[in-house]
Amino acid sequence: MATPLRVLVVEDSEDDALLLVRELHRGGFSPSIRRVDSRDDLITALSDEAWDLVITDHNLPGFSSALALAAVQETGQDLPVIIVSGSIGEDIAVAAMKTGAHDYIMKDNLTRLVPAIQRELREVETRRAHRKAEETIRHMAYHDALTGLTNRHEFERRLRRALSSTHERDTQHALLYLDLDQFKIINDTSGHVAGDELLKQLAVVLQGPIRESDTLARLGGDEFGVLLENCPVDRAMKIAEGLLQAIKDFRFTWRDKTFALGVSIGLVAVKDDGKTMTDVLSAADMACYSAKDKGRSRIHFYSDDDAELAQRHGEMEWVSRINLALEQDRFVLHKQCIIPLGRHGATAQHCEFLVRMLADDGSLILPGAFIPAAERYDLMPQLDRWVINAAFSHVAESLVGGNSSEEPQGTCFINLSGASLSDDNFFAYIEARLEEYEIPRNLICFEITETAAIANLSKAVGFIEGIKDAGCYFALDDFGSGLSSFSYLKTIPADFLKIDGMFVRDMLDDPMDNAIVEAINSIGHTAGLLTIAEFVETPAIKDKLRAIGVDYAQGFGIERPKPLVD
Repeated sequence: MATPLRVLVVEDSEDDALLLVRELHRGGFSPSIRRVDSRDDLITALSDEAWDLVITDHNLPGFSSALALAAVQETGQDLPVIIVSGSIGEDIAVAAMKTGAHDYIMKDNLTRLVPAIQRELREVETRRAHRKAEETIRHMAYHDALTGLTNRHEFERRLRRALSSTHERDTQHALLYLDLDQFKIINDTSGHVAGDELLKQLAVVLQGPIRESDTLARLGGDEFGVLLENCPVDRAMKIAEGLLQAIKDFRFTWRDKTFALGVSIGLVAVKDDGKTMTDVLSAADMACYSAKDKGRSRIHFYSDDDAELAQRHGEMEWVSRINLALEQDRFVLHKQCIIPLGRHGATAQHCEFLVRMLADDGSLILPGAFIPAAERYDLMPQLDRWVINAAFSHVAESLVGGNSSEEPQGTCFINLSGASLSDDNFFAYIEARLEEYEIPRNLICFEITETAAIANLSKAVGFIEGIKDAGCYFALDDFGSGLSSFSYLKTIPADFLKIDGMFVRDMLDDPMDNAIVEAINSIGHTAGLLTIAEFVETPAIKDKLRAIGVDYAQGFGIERPKPLVD
């Protein structure tokens, strides 16, 4: 089969052009020819179409091969230029080769034409392959392989440059640090292939709210960074709000599952205040985790005098602090009430135990500051044991002291971490403490997050069945954050379903959140579970939940956590 060949011929003789075409056919090519005989026509042809090579006569009236070669070179295209002439001296041919011509051939010896073209086409392909490889290497050096976004190394380089400009030109920039709130659920339930696809789709979604001059990077895992150059804080906040809303509106579908997502965003001003690149990234990271601690799907602006962020500085320091607090018994329990909303069968007021750490000065350290370190460094099973012992002791003392309230005795909810489910001795510890304190088993309800239960499903089901056989209750916490878990209610023998507060908080303003709360409540009741709405912050939300038929409410709008001594 003849090889297609697009040839631009610079020739004033139509007969000579036909000779070239005939020679190309003989050589196994199927040429597509365009003949020009002036510089203007050549430039037009070069811009109109893509060509494989240029064949030019040496000396046309008013237009030489040197001018033709220069015109090709001006376009920047990698096109072989072969001179075919009936009269050209050796000196002229050598000079033409030095200026960039790829070969010269006499018209009375056209047998050399096809081999010369084949050679030049091979060399062009080799050069293009080399350029593509170099471009790929350059791209990989500066971009994330999965998403195609700027990678961390290049992002940090641009951040250093931006910091330098704040000193040199008195400019101000901003940095956003984004961490997805439900990414682990997708990896745990649908696998890493689904997680990778989600990240690729989000790389496109996140481009929408930012400016063309901004740098969007994947910093690692499910964390992204945005460098907003020449951007005041108020403008950066609006861009962050746009990113927050874009992810909230996004729905990721994988096979037969649909996932809703949230994002926590830390915002820090990049200005001439003596901070290094590492300092700025650390500040943005701390602000991001503060947004998570405050309920996720929100923005937190870093300031140097933010005491809450200062608590997060140096995660490794928390390891020794947690161990010391365990040794010195410097954890305390608070509790928060869970009130019935009037649905038939839901009458007792329950409570949830919440752990706090005592600082050296006696102030309280919220769990958002030390729990991430405890989880990362495998300290949660020890902390869970402390909470269980303290909670059981408090319940036992309350029973001995008597209950003067006319209300029915409620259930006490105790959080457990996913790591404790993998501890083979953990259930035995609970059994031993129940025996020691001799408290009625039906006063205790253990809860773990939906994510932890699904991530350790077989262990979770075995643990829950053991807890229920022992006479205690069980609750699934933060339910619905992945919208993929309804089918697990057939497998997980829970008694209570705690609706993720991310949906409850905005249900009055967001029809989608309202529909999700209604769906979770309906599915929970169908499965025979009592439902509890978290993050109930206003009376209006409480009234809406009552109208929907949710059984219980918990949140700052009901009661803030209080020390046990209260």
